Amino acid sequence: MKIHDVSLLISEDLPIWPGDPGISMTLASSLNHGDDANVTRLEIGVHTGTHIDAPIHFEAEGMSVDELSMDILIGSCRVFDLSEIVENIGAKILKNLDFSGATRVLFKTRNSIWWASGKTEFQKDFVYITEEGAKYLVDHGVNLVGIDYLSVEKFGSSDYSTHHLLLRNKVVIVEGLNLSGISSGEYELIALPLRLKGSDGSPARVILKEQ
Repeated sequence: MKIHDVSLLISEDLPIWPGDPGISMTLASSLNHGDDANVTRLEIGVHTGTHIDAPIHFEAEGMSVDELSMDILIGSCRVFDLSEIVENIGAKILKNLDFSGATRVLFKTRNSIWWASGKTEFQKDFVYITEEGAKYLVDHGVNLVGIDYLSVEKFGSSDYSTHHLLLRNKVVIVEGLNLSGISSGEYELIALPLRLKGSDGSPARVILKEQ
């Protein structure tokens, strides 16, 4: 059984969402300095790299990341390759896809090309999910959606309607996936956030197992 790690490598070169905390990895103690062990101090925001958005990220009464069900974060998922989509994922596009029986869906787009090429600059013109697209997913019983850039929302959005619609309906959002080496099809998803009490999100290690 082939296993694909679709998580981004966290380093100080990784792009972050403008305004979010930066990434800092420093040695709090060091063998080279005579300490007993190497111990790295990590400072990041919870929405760094490959990460999971919990409902409380945008919904004041929503669940925190430690309250998310493992039944949603682990299980069969369907990957859709939409690499030819230029701008967004809306209802018009989604109506042409087969969602039958799929409760977890991941979208591969041209965004993944940036991860494959090692670009370190934040890209504003990423493919995103529209509010109408989010409604379509909710109406079709999707309870986890993933995308291959740092947000499901259009850059510059002021109302965050895609996030609100998904999270209000308890749809878990996985952002920052690297799907450059993944083909369309059925996989087993394992998406495990850190168990951070009360947090609105968490970095996650996400893998896909071929069925």
